[in-house]
Amino acid sequence: MGLQNSRRAAGGFMKDFQTFILQGNVIDLAVAVIIGGAFGKIITSLIEDIITPLLLNPALKAANVEDLAKLQINGIKYGVFLASVINFLVIAFVIFMIIRSFEAMKRKKVHEEAAAEVKPDPQERLTLAVERLAEVMESK
Repeated sequence: MGLQNSRRAAGGFMKDFQTFILQGNVIDLAVAVIIGGAFGKIITSLIEDIITPLLLNPALKAANVEDLAKLQINGIKYGVFLASVINFLVIAFVIFMIIRSFEAMKRKKVHEEAAAEVKPDPQERLTLAVERLAEVMESK
């Protein structure tokens, strides 16, 4: 009996686990993590390979510094920390700009949809005007 109960318990556990895995939320989360990882690589490359050199190279040349990460005083590598802070700020700014542009596109789409719904068909407008005119004439 103990073996049968443990098999039933294992079967029930596997069925519950299968139901949990096949729920839409778990699959959506898995897809989001995978896409987020790929998008993270794109953002990292954009920051490290394009934006940071564009912003930092002129500042580093003005300060006569070849590599920000090599700045240190008495073994304290403040350049690495400074580079991390700058990378964070640039990444936050780029993500802010991306989100802001997506929100602007979303607002534009909603505005266009609302404008399309508000404007009735010219034939409908004419019909409504004639009906209102008929109502006014009947009431007099």
